[in-house]
Formats: sequence, structure tokens, C-alpha cells
Amino acid sequence: MSEFNTSRLSREKLRISSALRAGWQPSAERIPRVGEQVYCTDGAAEVKRVLGKTSDGSRLLELSCESRPQPFFASSSNVLVRDDDPVDSGLLQDDDVFGAS
Repeated sequence: MSEFNTSRLSREKLRISSALRAGWQPSAERIPRVGEQVYCTDGAAEVKRVLGKTSDGSRLLELSCESRPQPFFASSSNVLVRDDDPVDSGLLQDDDVFGAS
């Protein structure tokens, strides 16, 4: 058994607390759009696709960033969006999500 086995840890112990970053805010008010720059644990990333809902009700995002050779996935609740983007410009309907390529 690995000492890094997380199957016995509670969700609260696995939760990552967000840090404030100048010019960025949590994406709780809206869903990031395809092509938009977001900030994640690896730094700035581009949203490639917006997929279905995650267990916390946020959207699953396919992201691409320079520090990783392959795209990866993150919950929209775990990324930051730019402060200067209008809040209502990122609102999507369920039909919009699955039509995105």
C-alpha cells in the first residue's frame, strides 16, 4: 500500500484552498468560455472544451497550458477567471456546452 493512498482521507482533507491572485477571481459566477484564459494550479491555461457537470455542480473543463504537453481536465470551480471579463458574457445554457468543439 502506498503512503500516498487518498482513499481513506475525507473530502475536507483533500480540498485545496484557493489563493487570491491580483486580476483574477473565482469562476463561481459564470462558466469560462472556450478560448478564454483561466488560471489554474499550473498557471495560465486556455479552455479547449466545456463539458458536463461535476459532482459539485460546476462544469468540467478541458484545459491546455504551456507547462504540460497534453491537455488536462479541471472543474470550473477550481479555476480563476480574469476580473475584467464581464460576468454575464460567460453564462452558458446546457445546450451550449455539448455543442462546443
